[in-house]
Amino acid sequence: MRSVTYSMGVSLDGYIVGPDGGFDWTEPDDDVFRFWIDEIRDVGVHLLGRRLYETMLYWETADQDPSLDDSMLEWAALWNPLPKVVFSTTLSAVQGNARLASGSPAEEIERLRAEPGEGDIAIGGATLASEVAAAGLIDEYRAMVHPVLVGGGIPFFSRHERRVDLELVETRTFSSKVVYLRYRVAR
Repeated sequence: MRSVTYSMGVSLDGYIVGPDGGFDWTEPDDDVFRFWIDEIRDVGVHLLGRRLYETMLYWETADQDPSLDDSMLEWAALWNPLPKVVFSTTLSAVQGNARLASGSPAEEIERLRAEPGEGDIAIGGATLASEVAAAGLIDEYRAMVHPVLVGGGIPFFSRHERRVDLELVETRTFSSKVVYLRYRVAR
């Protein structure tokens, strides 16, 4: 069965964006960006909330930007053909290899797990991840922890007041002092 993973950059105090909505502190250095490129290779479909979808729209045409370096072009080449499912109550259409979700996150995940396919079902966006976590559907949490305290904003972890035991699977520290933590949900 395909694993459902939730992976985002996060501040040390637990936020994916600060109180002002900014996340410039998550801009990856070369090593971290290379890591994200390698991670996206294992994704079969990406589920996104509206805000993250709109942020990632940049990559739909980024390969036409002559100032992009090879690693950014590689990311665009992997990201653009990747199937995406967007959860939104306000969008009427999406671009590229994306479709609007026709059901709840739980229904979409059940449908995707039943279809033939390889690669993880990746969750992007804290609001969407919160709903998927509340349903107990996340198999792995992957946090790229940045050495910054932002003091508030959108939290990485949902606040559903239920305990979830985790098993540490992998850690990695980058030269930028960013720390990658990968946890599997203990079942």
